[in-house]
Amino acid sequence: MTSFDPIASQTVRTAETREPGFVHAAQRAAAAQRLAKRKRPPNILVFLMDDVGWGDFGCYGGGVAVGAPTPHFDRLAAGGLRLTSCYSEPSCSPSRATLMTGRVPNRHGLHRPPMYGEPGGLQGEVTLPQLLGEAGYTTQAVGKWHIGENEASQPQHVGFDDFYGFLSVSDMYSEWRDPQFFPEIVYSAARTEWIKNMPFNRCFVHAKKGGAASNVEEVTIPVLSQLDEKWCRYSEDFIQRQAGTGKPWLLYHCTRGAHFDNYPAEKYLGKSPAKHPYKDTLLELDEIMGRLVASLAKSGQLEDTLIFVSSDNGPHMETWPDSAFTPFRCAKGSTWEGGVRVPGLMSWPGTIEAGQSSDGLFDFNDLLPTALALAGASEKLPQDRYIDGIDQSDFLVAPGGLSNRKYHYYWLGTTFSGLRCGEYKMLISAASDAPTDAAGPGGFTGVLERFAYPRLYNLYLDPKEQHNYLTRKLAYVEAFQLGMRTHLGTFRKFPPKRVMGLKVKDERAG
Repeated sequence: MTSFDPIASQTVRTAETREPGFVHAAQRAAAAQRLAKRKRPPNILVFLMDDVGWGDFGCYGGGVAVGAPTPHFDRLAAGGLRLTSCYSEPSCSPSRATLMTGRVPNRHGLHRPPMYGEPGGLQGEVTLPQLLGEAGYTTQAVGKWHIGENEASQPQHVGFDDFYGFLSVSDMYSEWRDPQFFPEIVYSAARTEWIKNMPFNRCFVHAKKGGAASNVEEVTIPVLSQLDEKWCRYSEDFIQRQAGTGKPWLLYHCTRGAHFDNYPAEKYLGKSPAKHPYKDTLLELDEIMGRLVASLAKSGQLEDTLIFVSSDNGPHMETWPDSAFTPFRCAKGSTWEGGVRVPGLMSWPGTIEAGQSSDGLFDFNDLLPTALALAGASEKLPQDRYIDGIDQSDFLVAPGGLSNRKYHYYWLGTTFSGLRCGEYKMLISAASDAPTDAAGPGGFTGVLERFAYPRLYNLYLDPKEQHNYLTRKLAYVEAFQLGMRTHLGTFRKFPPKRVMGLKVKDERAG
């Protein structure tokens, strides 16, 4: 397996609606042998954080070294598979929709986050919880949603049996309440009233499948500081309840932290070595991870559960120092590595071998076909639309597994930015990351640059993407351009979709 080369090897396309992937026959056989010992499909716990950087955990070189120890995340990494090339999209809503649908943003249509009551666009999409529900799974969403507040895009209408969390994003509930950031609103009754009349829900909510969301509590700053604790308890209760049902389940647990602005719970305030709100919040997220794992162990479900831990994008450097750590170039909002390469931990005790690390490519859109394969429900993948995700089940389960993905495609909104294969990355456009009027450069403050000639970076030698290697590596040009042409060519038969900035009919049928 170690002699395999992703650049020189060919992929197989099984259908015109499927992303081509590698076929590792021996690996598939080894994975099948391991999975045959399982008596039932696995539970699936997706633990998705907000704006946490690739390098924040100790197992990625951060932890104590950057002022916030992460023993529970590190323990998960030691007991499973640590992915070093796990890819999200450049911002949270595109990432979350990609994870839910197995499709890149230019297909599902959420190219950017909806804000202050804007509708999303999951109506008309086929989702992970919907398909797992059809396969007999109980499906639970907890925490941040942010794929649209319109009713048709809410979790209880796109496949989840239950939802307990908020529909938007952390700063939307807090920024206009904090005089440090918005004194001109806080100290103005007229502007405060103007904000309150905006069409977004200022509460976190609870909803059952097919029903309307009911308000639980208004998200003031004191409430915001308690949300991750409240959501953790809800997920712990769910795990305990499911133990006696005999049914497999999906728990999609999305944290409030560590999106700016962070207001740590009193228990964690000033407790990190860094004595900073962002780092204090990382301590809480790490402890919550530990509590969920403990609930699985206590209820006898740990060895029946696949755990996937990640972040919805890279750090939001414009809010420095209330932002995360990455060793790569730029940050959230960009297609430089710092914007989209995120932590990725996979744990399934007794099935995924402990102590593994892999730089094989794993995309957020791979989760859907992988989960369906492990659930024994691959036939439920829709045939009427293009699925960008690849079944990576044998990559995860076979000892020393190789990724089945040849390319990662970088999309910046509606603009195709480039692709990666092996250690090389070719870019044709990207966001500039020169210093701006923000506190730190990167991501959302940049302007779109279309390069006159492609740029080629060796990510092993140059993780900061500072040295364009193209002139010395012309042998790669045709192979990479073929990958681009093939990917973009799929949009001729399966046209792109756009929903942001458009009025969306709020009908459950979409």
